[in-house]
Amino acid sequence: MDWLGTAFAALIAAVAVGAMLQLVWGYLDIPSLTDVPPVPDDEAPPVSVIVAARDEERHIEAAVTSLLALRYPDYELVVVDDRSTDRTAEVLAALAAEHERLQVVRIEELPAGWLGKNHALHVGASRARGELLLFTDADVILAPDTLARAVRLQRLEQADHVTVAPRLIVPTWPLALVVNYFMMWFLLWLRPWKSRDSRSRRFIGIGAFNLVRAAPYRSLGGHERIALRPDDDIMLGKLLKSAGLRQLLADGSDSIHVEWYRSLGEMARGLRKNAFAGLNYSVGLAAFGLLATLALAVWPFLAVWLSDGTTQALYATAAIAQMLGYSGAAFTKRSRPWLALLYPVAALLFEWIVAAAVLRTLRHRGIEWRGTFYSLDELRTNRI
Repeated sequence: MDWLGTAFAALIAAVAVGAMLQLVWGYLDIPSLTDVPPVPDDEAPPVSVIVAARDEERHIEAAVTSLLALRYPDYELVVVDDRSTDRTAEVLAALAAEHERLQVVRIEELPAGWLGKNHALHVGASRARGELLLFTDADVILAPDTLARAVRLQRLEQADHVTVAPRLIVPTWPLALVVNYFMMWFLLWLRPWKSRDSRSRRFIGIGAFNLVRAAPYRSLGGHERIALRPDDDIMLGKLLKSAGLRQLLADGSDSIHVEWYRSLGEMARGLRKNAFAGLNYSVGLAAFGLLATLALAVWPFLAVWLSDGTTQALYATAAIAQMLGYSGAAFTKRSRPWLALLYPVAALLFEWIVAAAVLRTLRHRGIEWRGTFYSLDELRTNRI
């Protein structure tokens, strides 16, 4: 029966090497925003920048200030304060008093059938006048020429949707360990570089920077179609791509940055809201993902010590391929590539976070997000 063990090791090695080659090929196919010159002023269409904010006093001033400093000839900034209970409203009021470009909209009550952020973005979009709509988050910092470069790329590619991946600021190495692993497999799961291909069903959307043409966004129902999706940014991308619209992902590591989470614990709590949604609320898919991760990302690192000969070499190949993929992805994001040495630990920690999020959602029959409870049955009705 040794041949079965060798065959399994060969399968694991083939999947690992194939995945890492796809990662390299895919990354090379993603254009960099810094390689695109800004759009000339006389070719720049009006843009509405829309931000949803709830209890963002820690980041809101820096984020909005960066948006007010954009070098773009014709844009408005609409910030929707979604029932904040901290100093967010106070900070926004002070900024609005100094900048006519900034419109602040206050939401006092969340309507039934909506997640707070999705409703806030919907409200902001309803007030926007721009030909293009830029949805961004309340903790994201943009370089002054980011919008002008993205609009130029949108014009060059004749794209309906341009989304830009930011550089993630990761304060601690335990957090970086898991974030690097997550980002690598997030790319491999979605294969977003294929979203550019009209023949592919692949799609992408990133909350830090989703630039869409207003006309198709509204004709498809906008955020109303994804009112109960905790993964609203990705689902916006799916909504647009499913309608046959042209989509493009760009790398914005030198143009956009965001502190996604401050600690590993904060990441675990944050993913409670959307980890299960990313698996389409499927227990079967969650179980398959857990088993596949153990087989691919953990077992080879143990098996290499428990086997010999050809089988050992195959498991070593699988382990090394994944470590190289991890370190390469981390290097491109300037996020501690040496943590590849702890790759199986990263896999186990991430699986624990996802499993805990799924079990918590099932146990409570829903999620709690920013003070509001949403039932699992209700969330499952919003499929795209």
